[in-house]
Amino acid sequence: MTELPVYRATIEPAWIDYNGHLRDAYYGLVASLAVDEVMDYLGLDAAYRGATHCTLYTLELHLHYLHEVKNSDDLQVHSLVLDFDRKRIHLGCRFSCSRVSEPVAMADMMLLHVHQGAKPGAAAFPDEVAAKLEALKLSPASREAFGPSSRKIELKRR
Repeated sequence: MTELPVYRATIEPAWIDYNGHLRDAYYGLVASLAVDEVMDYLGLDAAYRGATHCTLYTLELHLHYLHEVKNSDDLQVHSLVLDFDRKRIHLGCRFSCSRVSEPVAMADMMLLHVHQGAKPGAAAFPDEVAAKLEALKLSPASREAFGPSSRKIELKRR
């Protein structure tokens, strides 16, 4: 299995709340920035978006806060392709920092490949992107072991 690059976040002072830890909303921002790197890795980069008018939209995001993240922490996001179909990616993110031995947060999200235009609509991934996703996709056992979940996010097969 191929791996996605690790996103490294620099925690800004304004992101820290009155309790001395990362505000809830900034986990979403960091996950979104990690998705940008995933897009670049898959070839859905700025040149692709400009040429095709296609991009990824986030349909759903679940965040699980497991440990406090402090302003002095080095925050990394390890992204994993939990599943995909011809138009969607179920992406998982593990947030980690060197101060804590286990993940400090987990996220999973459903991303949709969209052609933007007068009337935006879902679009199939190009073959080369689908091939990269296939190489990155976790096994069913690894997907089940990914981490805590609330309501399950999954691809509904039609």
